[in-house]
Order: sequence, then C-alpha cells, then structure tokens
Amino acid sequence: MSNINQDTRIKVLLVEDHAVVREGTAELLNRQPDMTVVGEAGDGQTAVEMALRLLPNVVLMDVGLPVLDGIAATRQIKAQRPTIAILALTAHDEDQYVFALLEAGAAGYLLKTVRSHELVEAVRAVSRGEAVLHPTVAKKVLGRFAIKNQPGSIGKSEPNQPTEHLTDRELEVLKLAGRGLSNKEIADKLVLSPRTVQAHFANIFDKLEVGSRTEAVLQGLKRRILSLSDLDLDEGE
Repeated sequence: MSNINQDTRIKVLLVEDHAVVREGTAELLNRQPDMTVVGEAGDGQTAVEMALRLLPNVVLMDVGLPVLDGIAATRQIKAQRPTIAILALTAHDEDQYVFALLEAGAAGYLLKTVRSHELVEAVRAVSRGEAVLHPTVAKKVLGRFAIKNQPGSIGKSEPNQPTEHLTDRELEVLKLAGRGLSNKEIADKLVLSPRTVQAHFANIFDKLEVGSRTEAVLQGLKRRILSLSDLDLDEGE
C-alpha cells in the first residue's frame, strides 16, 4: 500500500466523451501513488457541475464534448473556481483551439498523441502551478495576446487595472515567467532560492486570482501589467 495520505494526493477530474479513452486514462492515473481520479464526466455540462462539487486539483479536459464544449466548460469552471488547474488533452492542434482554451483559463495543452509518462508528469506540473505548453506554441500564444492587449488595440483587454498589489519582485518573476524561464532559471537569475520563487508565484496566483503560470502571464497581458517588450519574444530568433 502507498504511504501517501489520500488527502495529499492530486485529485483529478477526467472529462472525455469516449468511455474507453476515459477508462484507460483513469487506470493510468490511479496507478500513480500521488494521484487519485475523483470523478469522470462525458460532457462539458456534467464536468462543470462535478468540478464545482468535487473541487479537484486538476481537470483533464477534452475539447470536442457534447452538451457544452471544453472551451466553454473551462471558462465556466475558472470563473467560479479560479484555483482549479485545467489541462487540455485533445486531438485538436489547430491554433484556434489552443488560443481559445488558454484564453478561457487552461494551464496547459497536450495532444492525445502524448506518451503516458508525459501525461502523468504534465498533471503533476499543472498541479504545482507550472505551465505545460511547448515553447514554440507558448511564444506564439504570448505574442498574440501581447499584441492584442497593446494600448489602442481592439479586444478584451483590461487597461488601468491597479498594479500596486504586485510587488516589484513579483513583477520581475512574472516577466521572467513570460519569457519562458523555469523556476530554477528564475531563481538563478534573481539570486533567489527555488522555494522563494515558488512563494512569489503563490502570491502572484493569489493576487491575480489564477491557478498557473500560463494564466498569470496572460492575465498580466490582459491587465497591461506586462507588455510585448517585457516578453522578449524575438530573443534568440
């Protein structure tokens, strides 16, 4: 038997309309000593209801769902429980789906071609508030959001939001996260311990009411706390 207490395990809600895929994924995750599948949903509306009732740490969300699609379900869950991390697991790799899911509040985006151990590690990562996104995709997404939310652009940006609630150090950490640096790289650059960087992220998540690095950076762009120049998107190209 595992010596990990049930209460400390990562609680996962599976949202997938194909029962065979859902059952196989549940079996994989339940084999992990630090995870437990607390619920399974076959459509988006049921997923929202179960997420609000069960309060999982991570929702593994498909896109093409009956009743309510994964994008709308993600948006509804994040609107009511922003600290729940949502990891998209889908067969769709088109930009429109990636952008829509991340804008809705997803912490990461994986294709169903992912290997089992990569999926397990991704669930662990988003449960810690980390981003799960290929660097090339991340750069493309952040560039699009940054341009969309520049002054004078048309979109759902939120200008003139107060930024005083983020300390100078927290803003530094957020900018480096936007450039794709890992926690260790941020710690090295700012001469901090990784634990201190994690603490800064915890404060940032709390203040911006998000549950992951991806959401924090996108929220920073929406509020214009971050700008295109902060992200150094052209660096190294």
